[in-house]
Amino acid sequence: MNGTAPAGHFRRPGRRHRDLISIAVWIPTLAAALFLSGCETSGGPAVYLSQPYKPDNIFLAAAHLPADVRRVAVLPLACDGQQMDLAAGRDALEPALTGELIKAKKFEVVPVPPGELTRLTGRANWTGEEVLPAGFLDLLKKEYGCDAVLFSELTEFQAYPPLAVGWRLRLVAVRGQKTLWAGDEHFDAGTPTVMAGALLYQRREQRQSGDDITIWLALNSPRQFGQYSIARLLDTLPAR
Repeated sequence: MNGTAPAGHFRRPGRRHRDLISIAVWIPTLAAALFLSGCETSGGPAVYLSQPYKPDNIFLAAAHLPADVRRVAVLPLACDGQQMDLAAGRDALEPALTGELIKAKKFEVVPVPPGELTRLTGRANWTGEEVLPAGFLDLLKKEYGCDAVLFSELTEFQAYPPLAVGWRLRLVAVRGQKTLWAGDEHFDAGTPTVMAGALLYQRREQRQSGDDITIWLALNSPRQFGQYSIARLLDTLPAR
């Protein structure tokens, strides 16, 4: 990368208004049967029967990951540390990021501790948007045997309803120093399509654990909503 930002730019809308075409339907007790094939509401608030949200601010260099990208160094989750809400969100959601990367099974995940990154580069985190030191990727490859590096940044975190989480991620290959995949997305629980996706994800997770599912947990737990949002974004990674 030698003093240049990672290649592969895509639009960055920030907190944008999306074109929503959905029908809000209130179903007092039968939502469990009608919404997502059995999601229980326990008489909850309005249920929005919408297609689950699909991230669209995504850059893909190719439909499949290069065959030689097998091991990825995951840098510490970055954020604006001056904003207390973002700092709290980083602490809460960084484990979810690592966990969902492992679950995706696209590559071997090698987390880089903040202290080690500081030792190697002089900083505890990098977003991938700034100019990087010369030899940055090669240094990480030497230390961790990685084929690519994942930069991640938490751009928004609202821990009260409607919950909101923003992510900016970039996967850069060491060889060729090119961006393989990037995403810059905002998930707002007040949006019907995002609500539908959060409920579907929560239902699948709870089916695995055997716990009861409620709309409250899906749309009022910052950790659960954050986990849904990063899982949905990682769904857009190139195929293996």
